[in-house]
Amino acid sequence: MKTRRVRPEEIRSRNTEEEGASCIALKESSAALRLSSAGEVQTPCPGGPCKKTACRQAYLPGPGVVLSCSSSHPLLAYASLEVAMLMLLILGVLLHGVSLSGQEEASPKADGIPGEPLFNYASIRLPQEHIPFFLHNNRHVATVCKKDSHCPYKKHLENLKFCWGYEKSCKPEFRFGYPLCTYVDMGWTDTLESAQDIFWKQADFGYAGERLEELHVLCQPEETNDSSLVCSRYLQYCRATNLYLDLRNIKRDHDRFKEDFFQSGEIGGHCTLDIRTLMSQGQRKSPLQSWFAELQSYTQLAFRPIEAAECDVVIEKPTYFMKLDAGVNMYHHFCDFINLYITQHVNNSFSTDVYIVMWDTSSYGYGDLFSDTWRAFTDYDVIHLKTYDSKRVCFKEAIFSLLPRMRYGLFYNTPLISGCQNTGLFRAFSQHVLHRLNITQEGPKDGRIRVTILARSTEYRKILNQNELVNALKTVSTLEVRIVDYKYKELGFLDQLRISHNTDIFIGMHGAGLTHLLFLPDWAAVFELYNCGDERCYLDLARLRGIHYVTWRRQNKVFPQDKGHHPTLGEHPKFTNYSFDVEEFMYLVLQAADHVLQHPKWPFRKKRDEL
Repeated sequence: MKTRRVRPEEIRSRNTEEEGASCIALKESSAALRLSSAGEVQTPCPGGPCKKTACRQAYLPGPGVVLSCSSSHPLLAYASLEVAMLMLLILGVLLHGVSLSGQEEASPKADGIPGEPLFNYASIRLPQEHIPFFLHNNRHVATVCKKDSHCPYKKHLENLKFCWGYEKSCKPEFRFGYPLCTYVDMGWTDTLESAQDIFWKQADFGYAGERLEELHVLCQPEETNDSSLVCSRYLQYCRATNLYLDLRNIKRDHDRFKEDFFQSGEIGGHCTLDIRTLMSQGQRKSPLQSWFAELQSYTQLAFRPIEAAECDVVIEKPTYFMKLDAGVNMYHHFCDFINLYITQHVNNSFSTDVYIVMWDTSSYGYGDLFSDTWRAFTDYDVIHLKTYDSKRVCFKEAIFSLLPRMRYGLFYNTPLISGCQNTGLFRAFSQHVLHRLNITQEGPKDGRIRVTILARSTEYRKILNQNELVNALKTVSTLEVRIVDYKYKELGFLDQLRISHNTDIFIGMHGAGLTHLLFLPDWAAVFELYNCGDERCYLDLARLRGIHYVTWRRQNKVFPQDKGHHPTLGEHPKFTNYSFDVEEFMYLVLQAADHVLQHPKWPFRKKRDEL
């Protein structure tokens, strides 16, 4: 066998609390099958005779196969003397993880230049509150930080037990957060404790944990530089290495999600395919619920695409494939973004040095009113799949993201147990996006409550007596009132976020604009002025985010303009406009204001009635 020199940056390790041993990692991207610290898959070591239990492939940031094999493993015999000396020097001290994905995955320097940090800490770009959780799952960075006088995260090293909650080693008392349940929904369970656990798995980081538990190897690499395919149940999330796509003969039309887009041999990799298991995962085949339609043609290739020069284009950066919901509707589009964020957790990488490819089999473009949000996830423009037409494209590392309308997914039509609210997952998502988009909290203001009313310039669901309601609010000196109309042509999305995040009470009619509640401060309240018969949509979203929710109570004090005129369904409450009783309106606003003033995170909280 031909030997090759192993570069020092190809060597990495991670601490394993459960096994108490250092792991030696060789960066072999084509053989990477990785699980996060939440779970492990046992699989033969590429090219070596390790015992089955002695080799584990881990979903750590980057493509390397993590081996916990003995030092006599044949792979180590081919490392140069230079590398061996380096290993002896830093084993147990600075054997750090290397990843494909840029930020936390950038290789820490073994020997720092005087006056320079050993790691590019600025590339992490996470909120301060998230840093200990990041370090918990990236111990190689924590190890560097301990020894680096330039590390800005020293104070977080005392909190390395903090964990998101999906890690197998995570103790409940160190989780990022816990949902709050105030009563038992007897249709689901009979105790508060079990209700909390159900909600945790439905809508919190427990949901990510369940996806990790489902991961299964569908295409097994046997040699170095082989391909791989690992997926969760129903192919809702998948990860592939050395993925081959042949787009030379595809045909595009008006269908955005064609189910027969690829034929046999046009998508696949060089690995041993478990075709029976793959074909058994099609129960939830649907455009925005599963990747089964796209991957059912995955083929076990007889050649290694990259080595055999069968690729017209080779994509080195990690690439996220996404099938997107409506880009003109904030509610639906943010189902895309929250699932991308969950996918990052499953993948244990928050790098922005990645590509995002919009999987669209049509020849159409994509209208995106919230495109600024992509800056929280990638440094590059979103790529349309048709960009690669007429080419054979190979992706070193590809991630098929969780989808926006999955059955029992988040957050479209998610069935939620009643009586519970406040997920750490949605709070972390809000913090993550706001931090990366540089949206800051400019208040709150002592003695003032900032009220934002979302006006509508659309044909329906206008507030007919809006001026009357605003004038009533202005009679209360503690209320600082602002009226906004989030027209994308007049007010950019980032400016919209700045207003929403600096609002204490957000008021609006039923509509996608209420999705801004995701980015309200923790102490805020959202007042859905009238839900138009759709009772659960924004109530449940507020529960997920942990924001206090208020809506109209008395039907005899709301006055529709008419019975509504749906284009095909006839009478419909969403297709008309409304007036509201001023006294009832003020009563509900003052209730919301009282909640704000008494919230534990309100910095000016006082034990007296401010209003």
